[in-house]
Amino acid sequence: MKRILFPLLLLILASCAIPIDEPPPPTALPSVTPQLALIPSPTFTAIPTLTMPPVLTQTPIPMQPPDFCADVRGTELIKTFSKAVASKDGALLASLVSPTNGIDVRYYRDGKVINYDVEHAKFVFETTYQADWGLSFGSGEPTIGSFQDVILPTLEQVFTPNSLIVCGQLQTGGATYIPEWPYPEMDYYSVYFPGSDEFSGLDWQTWAMGMEYLDGKPYIAALARYVWEP
Repeated sequence: MKRILFPLLLLILASCAIPIDEPPPPTALPSVTPQLALIPSPTFTAIPTLTMPPVLTQTPIPMQPPDFCADVRGTELIKTFSKAVASKDGALLASLVSPTNGIDVRYYRDGKVINYDVEHAKFVFETTYQADWGLSFGSGEPTIGSFQDVILPTLEQVFTPNSLIVCGQLQTGGATYIPEWPYPEMDYYSVYFPGSDEFSGLDWQTWAMGMEYLDGKPYIAALARYVWEP
């Protein structure tokens, strides 16, 4: 019996042994570590630096209008006008008046405006036409009269060699109002008579003369009077 069992035991043990040439079970770690694929480093191409040309800033040259007050023809025009008034020379006066717009004349600063074109300016020292110059600030009554009766006497008093001529501003004496030039877009001079000692200067008068240029030549376009008002 023992002879039979011993060989049988050997056969059983031999059948349980694992052959050395069989593959490892699925859960076993591989014995060889695979090589990792090397990813080549990216090659960077340098972008050339662009040198921009300098920006040239051109400073515009301002176109300055001619300096009205520096133009001696303005004061020469006033002198010629004074001569026309003193000699009552209508033809000379007409040559100084704007040929396109004529001349606006204001006896009162807030009164009526009467315009004389070149043809009518020739006869202002002669005509007896009764013009309405507006309401008197004293009586409140209309002031009606010819140019030679209403306007000429005050022009003769103001436009003298002793009067003060000021460019671009209203030179006046003491006033109960704010003197304003009624033509903001028009260059002007003011011709100022300071008044007399007899009336403590209250009889001062100013005539403002507006001028415009036509073909580079100055002409008279407006006359406005300022006086003391109660």
